[in-house]
Formats: sequence, C-alpha cells, structure tokens
Amino acid sequence: MFLGLVTLSLLAACRASEYEQHVSWKWDSYQGGRSYGKPPQCVDIPEDLRLCHQVGYGQMLLPNLLEHESLAEVKQQAGSWVPLVHKRCHPGTQLFLCSLFAPVCLETPILPCRWLCEAVRDGCSPIMEAFGFPWPEMLTCDKFPQDDVCIAMSQPNATQPTEHAGYSPICPPCDNEMKIDAMLEHMCASEFAFKTKIKEVKRENTDRKVVFQKRKKMLKAGSLKKKDMKKLVMYLKNGADCPCQQLDNLGNQYLIMGRKVDKQFLLTGIHKWDKSSKEFKKAIKKLKSHKCPAFENVFK
Repeated sequence: MFLGLVTLSLLAACRASEYEQHVSWKWDSYQGGRSYGKPPQCVDIPEDLRLCHQVGYGQMLLPNLLEHESLAEVKQQAGSWVPLVHKRCHPGTQLFLCSLFAPVCLETPILPCRWLCEAVRDGCSPIMEAFGFPWPEMLTCDKFPQDDVCIAMSQPNATQPTEHAGYSPICPPCDNEMKIDAMLEHMCASEFAFKTKIKEVKRENTDRKVVFQKRKKMLKAGSLKKKDMKKLVMYLKNGADCPCQQLDNLGNQYLIMGRKVDKQFLLTGIHKWDKSSKEFKKAIKKLKSHKCPAFENVFK
C-alpha cells in the first residue's frame, strides 16, 4: 500500500557502493554510539505489530533504526503509536513511523527524509500535546537526511493535514465519540476517568477551560485525589477554536478522562454517557480489563 508513496531509488539502494556515496550509515554510531549485540537481520513483520503489519512490505530489519533489538521490544514500543495513526493527523504518519520501527530490509538502511519528519511532527504534535505528550527527542527531525536518498511521501509539499480528505479538525479528545477503539485509546492516554455533568465552559487563551458539577462518579482514580475532585477544573489543550460537540451540550452526563501535566488537569477524552448505545456499553465493560500500551516509555 505504502510502497507506491515512497520516493526511493531502489536500484541505488541495492548497489551498496553507489548508495554509500549518498548515505553514511554506521549501526554503532546512530543515536549516541550504542553497540548492538547481534548483526542486523531480516525478519518477517508479525501480524501483532499493528503499527506496521500490511504497510506494503513483508520483512523488516532488526535491530531497527530506534535501537530495538528484539521483536518483543519493537511491538511494545510501536503499540503506543497506533492511536496517533488513528487520529489521522497527517497522511505520512504511518510511513514515517514504520520506516524507523520496521525499516525496509535492505543491505544499507534508508532513513526517512527530514521534511517528512517535519511534516508529520507539525501535523501530529498538536494532537500529542492535547494529550499531554511532547514530540519525543528520539524523533528530532534534524537527525534525518535532507539531500540524501531517503524515504518520503510522493508530494513533498503535503504538509497540511487539513488539505487531505478524511482529516478532521475536530478536537482530538472529542472525536469518534461512540467507537470502542477510540474510547479505549482515550482511556489509555488518561490517568483517571469519572462520570459527571459539565457546569460551564470558558475560553482561556488558546485552551478551553471546563468546570464540572460537584457530583462525580469515579471510574478510575489514577493521580486524582479527593481534594482535587471538589473544585476540579480541566483544560482542553489548544482547543479554543476546534469543534467539540460534547462541550456544546452541557445538559448531558459524560464520561470524562484526563491526565495531570505539570499543575494542570488536561481533558484527554469526553464521551456522552449513553447506555442506549451498544458501543458505549461494550467500551465501559472493556475499560476494566483492557491492557494499555506503555505510553510513558515512548512519549518522552
């Protein structure tokens, strides 16, 4: 699927001597000089590597370009990025991430182009920030090549996600309201969850400030303490102008999810409490046993 979008000179890549004139790659010098315990090898991309399974090629290089030496480590780390791909913040997100987590199996690895990294970062970092996660240092774009042979989308100027069909400006915590996967992803990006009604919503600089009514039913306490619950105020990060239908209907009961970042409580998910919805009831049931990926190990 994605191979048709990749700008590669495969002939040059297959001729190592010619390719090495363009890319100076050393396994032991990438990301701080780490030495690998075993030589690079080609392995099949497993079905449970959800981020990159059926990405357009069947084998990947291991260790990968993020210094993961085992498939178990790759799957654990890559799983945290699946929700970001689902947010559709940029059409090149999966391509960019898989070029690092599951690089194409070639004699000499090919890095993603710097402009692709920058385009994905610019499209997706606002969504990550809405959930309290900064763009990670391991994906700093200036470490990727500008002029060498590299992996890219077919259109270098495709940097604005809103220009592409299907990419929505809806506030990230407010989208896909009654889809089980979205609710579970919001829960996994959250530290706490409760049921309540909204008292008022105010605009505060580039954020939206959400004040809740006193009565709340706790579903997942996390870092939220009893004293915090009494006068709880949460913020929809960078959400002053993006659409959020839930915040326009203050009479409903809502499932509220959030995280504490610095001294603020961020709103990371809001779903109408609707027992008539089969999707909602299934999601609430799954919330108790669902195993979340370790976001803390990745977004730092």
